[in-house]
Amino acid sequence: MGKIKKHLPVKVFAAVCYSAETAGQKALEQLEELLGAIVLKSERFLESDFTNYYEAEMGATLNKYFIAFKNLMPAESLVDIKIKTNEFERKSLEKGQRTVNIDPGYLTEAKVVLATTKDYSHRLYLGRGIYGDLHLTYSKKSYRALPWTYPDYQQQTAIDFFNRLRVIYKEETTH
Repeated sequence: MGKIKKHLPVKVFAAVCYSAETAGQKALEQLEELLGAIVLKSERFLESDFTNYYEAEMGATLNKYFIAFKNLMPAESLVDIKIKTNEFERKSLEKGQRTVNIDPGYLTEAKVVLATTKDYSHRLYLGRGIYGDLHLTYSKKSYRALPWTYPDYQQQTAIDFFNRLRVIYKEETTH
């Protein structure tokens, strides 16, 4: 019988996709208020280079970036964070359309997990209508995509961001 151990705290991040600079800035402020100081931010990129999934609702030219927060958190906090970011999105609606999409997740030394409200074969139920989507795994000195990994998480900007965040995370959890 295996011994039950407490899970190490995780590094929380969010992917923020927005149609207007004001919406992106407001999301950043809300996330900092919710999750604390930002420790790492990726380069901004065009989400439309990877998908047109949000185009009908949010427009054709969408900016996106990844941010990570200084404080380590319990892995199980991802459910509450996703529920709160969904509230942020609802409050940003204009004429019934989203102006921002916020996808929170967490990083460990071994993986990157996204929170989602959509069930699918590779997603595990976390509670309260939220699923965990294993999106990247770490092997051979880098995070690697899985068959279902979103295209923007497969790009070098994303991989570099998560690899840098892993270094920060390891420093914080080994001291």
